[in-house]
Amino acid sequence: MSEPIDVLKALSDFGRLRILKMLEIKSLCVCEITELLGLATSTVSSHLNVLKNADLIQDEKEGKWINYKLAPAPPPFFQEIWPLISRHLDPNRQILEDRKKVGSVDRHKICAAV
Repeated sequence: MSEPIDVLKALSDFGRLRILKMLEIKSLCVCEITELLGLATSTVSSHLNVLKNADLIQDEKEGKWINYKLAPAPPPFFQEIWPLISRHLDPNRQILEDRKKVGSVDRHKICAAV
C-alpha cells in the first residue's frame, strides 16, 4: 500500500501529472506516452515506475505492448486530492494540447517509424 509521501512524490513532477491527465482519457503504451511528452523513453519509463510504485497506475500486456492505465483503486489519499489537482490542471495550455493529441496518437505508426 502506498504512503501519502509516495503519492506526493509522484505528483511532484509536471511530466507525471501530464501522464495522469492523459490516462484519464485512455490507456496508453510507453511509445505513445513518449511521443506525446516528447521525452526520452528512459525518462518516461522512470516516470511510469514512480507512478506505479505509488499505486496510481497499473500496466497490462496486450500483444507486444504494455498498456498503462489509471489504477482502479488508487490510495485513498490520492482519491481525496486528485480531483482538486486535476481540476486546477485542466486549463493549463500543455494539458489542453495533450488532451487533443491523445485522441490521435497511433502506436502502429510510432512503432513502424522506429
